[in-house]
Parts: sequence; structure tokens; C-alpha cells
Amino acid sequence: MATNLQIDKERLWSSLMETAKIGGTAKGGIRRLTLSDEDKEVRDWFKAACEAEGLTVAIDALGNMFATRPGTDPDAAPIAFGSHLDTQPAGGKFDGILGVLAGLEAIRTMNAAGYQTRAPITLINWTNEEGARFAPAMMCSGVFSGEIPMEQALATKDNDGRVFGEELERIGYRGPETVGARSFAAFVELHIEQGPILEAEEKTIGIVTDGQGILWFDGTIVGQDCHAGTTPMPMRRDALVALAEMILAIEAIALDHAPSGHATVGEVFALPGSRNTIPGTTHFKADFRHPDRDALTHMEEDLHARVAAIAQKRNVTIDIRRVWRKDPIAFDPMVVEAVAASAQKNGFSARRIISGAGHDAFFMASTCPTGMIFVPCAGGISHNEEESATEDDCGAGAQVLLDTILRLDEALSGA
Repeated sequence: MATNLQIDKERLWSSLMETAKIGGTAKGGIRRLTLSDEDKEVRDWFKAACEAEGLTVAIDALGNMFATRPGTDPDAAPIAFGSHLDTQPAGGKFDGILGVLAGLEAIRTMNAAGYQTRAPITLINWTNEEGARFAPAMMCSGVFSGEIPMEQALATKDNDGRVFGEELERIGYRGPETVGARSFAAFVELHIEQGPILEAEEKTIGIVTDGQGILWFDGTIVGQDCHAGTTPMPMRRDALVALAEMILAIEAIALDHAPSGHATVGEVFALPGSRNTIPGTTHFKADFRHPDRDALTHMEEDLHARVAAIAQKRNVTIDIRRVWRKDPIAFDPMVVEAVAASAQKNGFSARRIISGAGHDAFFMASTCPTGMIFVPCAGGISHNEEESATEDDCGAGAQVLLDTILRLDEALSGA
């Protein structure tokens, strides 16, 4: 294995700052929603950058982008790595795109040194990792892995009623390749931690061993619109008050499953939306997480029990629909140990860690040996325009990614 290849952290940082201008916000963040004009612009940038490095770029029917560099053994299954280019509505500069641009930097480093891997290597941009515009998150890696139906993905609508498949066509990124037609020898994803552990413990690299499970629900509460000044308090069927109670119940479910349980209501809408009208309808979206499969199931059971009790108490109807469940996963020991060895070789402080956030690697884990690398982000803040990481930490993550790819190429040479 070539042990002397060193990534150029300044070049990586320059790429990060250049792409941050695409969809850049006044507060220094990024708004680059899936299949938006900004998403098209950053995809075009990425495609051009990959082709400039001699990579062959292919696009599948969901817009997933695969940039491949040939190896000395054309019959070997490729080693894949990457992440995503889309962001939250008020996202940061590093979530997702660090893993893509660090992969590009690894390829630039190999090209500059004239180094050839045995296996082909493929850098991936996954479509709609965030799920902020089209639910669920990691939708297109989910279709790739066979866990989400293709028809469901193409028919998904955003809050404005725009259809995923139509928006994909609009920006020109519905490719000819069949989704899931490719197979890989391994997959590695570099990402900021999106939590405070690495920074608090002054660790540079997170060696990700597991990912916690995720449940998403969409809920609607229906009571009755009435005049705010004439309807007696005991006679009200206030959907917003019922939602307030629902939110507290969801928080209680997480606290009942402490310390590992998490639950969040991230979106709420109240109708008809008038100061002097009692809200008759509310909509909400909830997120539950736990690293234990059985605990995640118990949280869902508890949710339904509390829904029934609140509906009866408040004289409203509550319809709650599960839109996604992804059970906890364990990453492949071979990839985990390759990450650990790469961090050690480069002298980076490291610790093993469970991913609290969901990533495309969660779905890829069912298709091939998969692992993840984390680097710190300031204060653990992510999904926020204030999201921040240092040039040194980004560079360290890219270096570990490069060395992990090379270690896997060596380890899989006899496969």
C-alpha cells in the first residue's frame, strides 16, 4: 500500500468554500434543497470537476451520480465512497458535501502521484439524503439498496405539491442507468459528526461502529374551527392545543427511553391560520431515534397509545402515519478496522462512536461492507447555518478516507 500519499488540505478547503457559494445564505450557510436550481448548479460543478480529473460520470434514474476512476483490474468490483450535495433549508457548509469533496481530493491526490488502485474506485453523490424537501431522508440510496420502492420515490411530493420525478426531469438529472444496477466491494462515507462528542473529547477522528434506528411520522389533528371570542373554553375542539399536548407526549417518550432515546417534532402547521379563530386542523412531522431495535419499537407503541388518549381527552381525531423506519445497523468490522488503522497511521486522535444522525451509509450497509469516518464540528451544531468545521479537521478526515480506500483496495485484492 502506498503510505506516502498526502492530500492537499488547502485545495480541499478551497473547494468547500467555492461550492458554499452555490445556494449561499446571508448568514453564511447554504440553502440547496434537493432538485432545486441550486442543486442542479452544484451537480453541474461536481460533474465538471470529476471529468476534469479523467473520471467517467454516470447518472441513474434517480439522479444518483457515480464518478469512476479505473483500476488495474477492470474485473474487480469498485470501492465506493461519497456522500451528498443537498442541504437543509438553512444548512451549513460541511454536512454531506465534505464527504463528496474529500473523495474528489483523494482522487486528485492519486492522480497527481500517478498512483493506481487495483480495483476501480467510484465517488458517489447520492440524491436527496436530507429528506428536507422530499421525505424520507436517504431516499435514493434507499432505493439503490432495495429498501424503498422506486415508484414511491418518483411519486413523492414536497409541501408545495411538486413531484420528485418531475423535478428530477426539470433539472436534467434523470439519468438512463437503472437504480441499483451497480455493485461495490465496499463503501466508505466521511461526514462531520453533527454532535458534540469528538470536540468535547478533543478527538480528531470518529471511527463509526454503528448507526441508530430512525422512525418518521406524519400526523394530522382535526378538531373544529370556531370563533375565538364566542366559543366557551370547555366546548372547544382546539387542534393546536391538542398538538401542544402531543408534542409534550413525544418528548416524554424520548425521556422514558433515556439516555439513548431521541424524539423531535420538527414541523407544525395550524389552519386556518387566523388570530381570532380556534385552529381546527394541525399537521406535524415527528422524528424518533434509538440505537436499539426493540426500544425503537416500544417508542412507536407508546406513541400510538398516547395518540388515543389525547384524541379522547381533547375530543379531536388524530391520524398518525409512519412514513419511514430504518432499523439500527452495525458497520462492517473490516471497514471499521481499516478506518481505525488509517487514523492511527496518521497519528490522529480517535475514538469509536455511534452515529446519531442517519446517512446513506446506513442503506449501503445492506449491499456491501460499509463504514463511516467522522470529524468534529463546532459545538456539535449541524442542520444550521452556523455549522462549522476547521480546515485541519476536514483535511484529517480526507486523509483517513484516502488511506482507508487504499487499505481496502489491498485487503480486497484476493477477494
